[in-house]
Amino acid sequence: MAPAPDSGGPLFAQIAASLADQIADGGLGEDERIPSTNDLASFHRVNPATAARALTSLVDDGLAEKRRGVGMFVAKGARERLLAARRREFAERYVRPLVVEAARLGLDDEELLALVRDERGAVSLSAGSLP
Repeated sequence: MAPAPDSGGPLFAQIAASLADQIADGGLGEDERIPSTNDLASFHRVNPATAARALTSLVDDGLAEKRRGVGMFVAKGARERLLAARRREFAERYVRPLVVEAARLGLDDEELLALVRDERGAVSLSAGSLP
């Protein structure tokens, strides 16, 4: 059964994000073949043009490369580039606001790190372990 769209943007972007997640998680490795347009369209129950647009998005982002007559493959270094971009986004979206608020509260580096360690420990215990 195809996963339900999460209504978090256009379907092609959701499909591309799902494939990017598989690359980031190591489920799709470097030089590994990516499902074809028709396979993606069938699995996600979308028009093949939508699936093709998702693959084009991955190519545009440097995560996939088209090999004429063979298909789409995960580009060399795609996982590293993707993780680096996600780390930057994580820092901008979460760490910077955290540090700004810590400064407002008068927390020094050691106090902030202690809070982060405590929270990470609480999450690790409740979730079993962090990835």
